[in-house]
Amino acid sequence: MKQEKNNVVGWFEIPVNDMARAIRFYSAVFDFEMESQQFGDEEMAWFPWSESGSGASGSLVKHETLYKPSADGTIVYFSSPSGDLSHELARVEKAGGKVLREKSLITEEIGYMALFLDTEGNRVALHSRV
Repeated sequence: MKQEKNNVVGWFEIPVNDMARAIRFYSAVFDFEMESQQFGDEEMAWFPWSESGSGASGSLVKHETLYKPSADGTIVYFSSPSGDLSHELARVEKAGGKVLREKSLITEEIGYMALFLDTEGNRVALHSRV
């Protein structure tokens, strides 16, 4: 089997019921702007991305039948834009989400993680080295 040089995740999509509410939440937590665009019966809003950065980018997606928010199943880990997830985690509840797990050490080599529910009911995680 051929080993790839890139990370295995190339894209992610987070289901939403209310796109405007979800954009307000993620913009408040991560301190960036997002815009939505309609594609037929799907509405999408993209997270900021850089071709020279590491990791994968993704979007919020609203579709009446194909996407359903869930607190169970797959978890997307966001890298802390500030470098310390405590900063973003402190904004979660102010933005309408709920902290499920406070900042916790995974290992010294890997860093820290935290879990929260977004305004749509999705369980999402944060990661930082400090």
